Amino acid sequence: MASPITDTLGSVRPRHGVFSRLSRLLNTRDRQFWFLQIVGWLGYFIAAYLGALAHEKPTSYYTVLVTSAVAGFVLSAGLRYLYRPLWNKPPAILIGGVLGLSYLTALVWTVARNQVFWNIYKPEYEPDSALMYISGVTGGLYVFLCWSGLYFGVKYYQMLQQQKEQTLKAQALAHEAQLKMLRYQLNPHFLFNTLNAISTLILDQEHATANRAVSRLSDFLRYTLHNDPMQKVTLAQELRSMNLYLDIEKVRFQERLHLELDVDEEAENALIPSLITQPIIENAIKYAIAPREEGGTLRISGHVIGQRLVLELEDDGPGLEAEHPNGNRSCGVGLKNIRERLRQVYREDFTFELTRARPSGLRVVIGVPFEVEQ
Repeated sequence: MASPITDTLGSVRPRHGVFSRLSRLLNTRDRQFWFLQIVGWLGYFIAAYLGALAHEKPTSYYTVLVTSAVAGFVLSAGLRYLYRPLWNKPPAILIGGVLGLSYLTALVWTVARNQVFWNIYKPEYEPDSALMYISGVTGGLYVFLCWSGLYFGVKYYQMLQQQKEQTLKAQALAHEAQLKMLRYQLNPHFLFNTLNAISTLILDQEHATANRAVSRLSDFLRYTLHNDPMQKVTLAQELRSMNLYLDIEKVRFQERLHLELDVDEEAENALIPSLITQPIIENAIKYAIAPREEGGTLRISGHVIGQRLVLELEDDGPGLEAEHPNGNRSCGVGLKNIRERLRQVYREDFTFELTRARPSGLRVVIGVPFEVEQ
């Protein structure tokens, strides 16, 4: 019995070997249909041939088997085109059409088989009635009903697979769009502050410093635009981008901004979402450094613990209560976006905690799976 192919194809893509080459060869609907037609009816012939051998049929009987297989191949191929208009019809019309077309096809197939059989074994035979020409039509009907059932069954399965793929693609596009939106929400606030600082420098006639700030801002924006937020970067790359950002902020704060780094060499190779630390640093500058005449210190550490990368960003500012009387600094847009970006990338396999630093300040702890470039 042939295994029919649908008119909507699946996307099974074996990775290597014979299956990979076969997948590349059968990359169109027509090629897959004819391949399965040939394999299916060849299988029918082989099964019938083995049955004939078991019953010790004469060699000439194999002509009947060849004729049956070839006729079935041609007739079932024609059913493919007759079934296409039925696919979107109501169930009653679909079932009625399949039964009627299968029976008509079985009649033609049975007549052809009987004619060949009589010509080989009974050259002098004259059928007693017209009903003798369709003797055995029930068996033929069973064959083509099975073919039809497989045809529509596989077609329906492949349609579901296609819809599933389309849904997954749509979800992936939505995921990408959301992640990009979350990241690029961070840039306007930073850009406004920087341009405001540059404007102040120009008004104060500090043109060299303003020019240096514009140059560093250009480098930082070039970095943000050239790095896809859907891609991860190494912690070393993240630290370089952070230095670009801090160089811009140092134009504003000069010696008031202090930075302390404690990052393991192994941790530098870990992959993290690009610019994931920027809003944390921005918040630290806003709450811990900008309001204080003496400035403040930002401490950043990165360590690999077990199979996880742990990042800690700590400032020595006034802490949660001074920044938000309700003690909920996590309500900030930047920190909310970090949490959402981490959720988009790692699902629930991440930690994001805000704790009090000692003796004062805020500590932000991020924990993600330890991954390196392959």
